[in-house]
Amino acid sequence: MFNASTFELLVSSFPKILEYGLKVTLPLAVISFLLSTVLAVLVAMVQYAGVPVLRQLCRFYIWIIRGTPLLVQLMVVFYGLPLIGIHSNSFVMAIIVFSINEGAYSAETMRAAMEAVPSGQLEAGYCVGMNYMQIMWHIILPQAFRTAFPSLFNALISMVKDTSLASSITVVEMFTRTKQIAGQSYNYLPLYIEVAFVYLIFCTVLTLVQKKGEKLLGSYGVRK
Repeated sequence: MFNASTFELLVSSFPKILEYGLKVTLPLAVISFLLSTVLAVLVAMVQYAGVPVLRQLCRFYIWIIRGTPLLVQLMVVFYGLPLIGIHSNSFVMAIIVFSINEGAYSAETMRAAMEAVPSGQLEAGYCVGMNYMQIMWHIILPQAFRTAFPSLFNALISMVKDTSLASSITVVEMFTRTKQIAGQSYNYLPLYIEVAFVYLIFCTVLTLVQKKGEKLLGSYGVRK
């Protein structure tokens, strides 16, 4: 299995796989993560505020998304949106699905982090004349983000790996490119091990960034 020709194949295929990792896989994961974080904050704020109807809608959204597989959600959006006249490329559709999917999970993370902030701080904000959004922006969310940072960053790392599912809706990302190369050479196992190694590199770098971020947030918390 591993001979001179296999080694040459791995050497020649590595930059091709890495290229698609840098220009498709990582952008897909990062853009989806940023959008999911915005969605998660909005959903968490609605739940934190306790607005009856909106809170139930948020709970319904979280229930649906967390109760169905990501792969099924990709298929529903990819084949469903054109039926109602909404057409877009598969990359954009993948971003939509990944953002909505991760937003549901991150919303629960943010909600728990916001509820961990002592309620007295909310009352203190009102006492000094701040409105709800000012209290959220200046008091609650900064503390909540510091608490939720490890879990949110773990979601980003998981999303990098989950982007391989985008191949099911014709997105040519890192794993799809590997399958194409493997289909030409019929040497599947070594190439799949190689792409796994590239995923490992990406996730290791992100893990180091996460540790650095946690250290910085920890020192900020001590100064405060």
